Amino acid sequence: MTTPWGELTLARHPEDPRDRLRAWDASDEYLLRHLAERTPGPSGTVVVLGDRWGALATALAPHRPVQITDSFLGQEATRRNLARNGVETGAVRLLTTQDAPPERIDVLLVRVPKSLALLEDQLLRLAPAVHADTVVVGTGMVKEIHTSTLALFERVLGPTRTSLAERKARLILCTPDPALERPANPWPYAYALPEGTGAVAGRRVVNHAGVFCADRLDIGTRFLLEHLPDGRGAQRVVDLGCGNGVVGTALALANPQAEVLFTDESFQAVASAEATYRANGVPGHAEFRVGDGLDGVPSGSVDLVLNNPPFHSHQATTDATAWRMFTGARRALRPGGALWVVGNRHLGYHVKLRRLFGNCRLVAGSPKFVVLSAVRR
Repeated sequence: MTTPWGELTLARHPEDPRDRLRAWDASDEYLLRHLAERTPGPSGTVVVLGDRWGALATALAPHRPVQITDSFLGQEATRRNLARNGVETGAVRLLTTQDAPPERIDVLLVRVPKSLALLEDQLLRLAPAVHADTVVVGTGMVKEIHTSTLALFERVLGPTRTSLAERKARLILCTPDPALERPANPWPYAYALPEGTGAVAGRRVVNHAGVFCADRLDIGTRFLLEHLPDGRGAQRVVDLGCGNGVVGTALALANPQAEVLFTDESFQAVASAEATYRANGVPGHAEFRVGDGLDGVPSGSVDLVLNNPPFHSHQATTDATAWRMFTGARRALRPGGALWVVGNRHLGYHVKLRRLFGNCRLVAGSPKFVVLSAVRR
């Protein structure tokens, strides 16, 4: 990536030589050019919110910024990109969306996320640290910035306008108004699950902002809840890509002897899963881990993996995440252990599972979804 201060070598994480997607886009470059044209440049406490792969934090490392992200993979990419460019990791303070933000923010740079709810939650959390002289600049591709995005900046921080578009990217320029009466933060959001969802029917589910389908139960997860395995006894179970944890919680309620590991690369998701589990007084043992799939889980140590894999990475449609989840599950499962997957019928997961496990069984199907099971031999 070419910046006003030189060139950087950047990569996404985990690195995949077949992946042609870059670790930055035109909106990152536009924001950095805008900052370079300012006199003086960034000073004081610089906060970078939503930096996807560390491009902004790495470029601004001489200003010792604070990066706030919901993504474990994005945070790890930042560490590696700093090292790749000869910058000490300590040059950037790495925080998650669950951490307490800095008490004062002098420059707030926002890479607009896909989730408007996550943006709302984070702006409301950061707003008390913003003052009248804070420089606030958002950035994103034109297709990512909507009227609702601008209205949110204006409602939480102050008067907002946009720049001209350059290479299909746009800036959001906001003038903070400390006297603005801000709305209360509606997150996390909780509701009772509907009937027909097995062991969790009528139970409370808790969603932090940014979690997939945070305001309702998505139909894929509901379909899986209707067809969960009915095993009993001591089992080591993983809710892989756990989201709000409703699937693992349902399994734990149905089988109190099970030990359930909830894991996701989203800090917001794992916080939601733990809140959902605790809210329902589930007996038994559970572990909550933010990380890259099943990394760190010993090989051959798991009896059952439950998975509703995503097929998007930011704006890109890809099966790379699903494939890594499936391969991780095969490694972690004991012989005879099973991976249960729910997915859109058209994604053809049965082909991948047969290639990887040598077998795949259709557990249930609907016009839109399938639940598949593959057993490690």
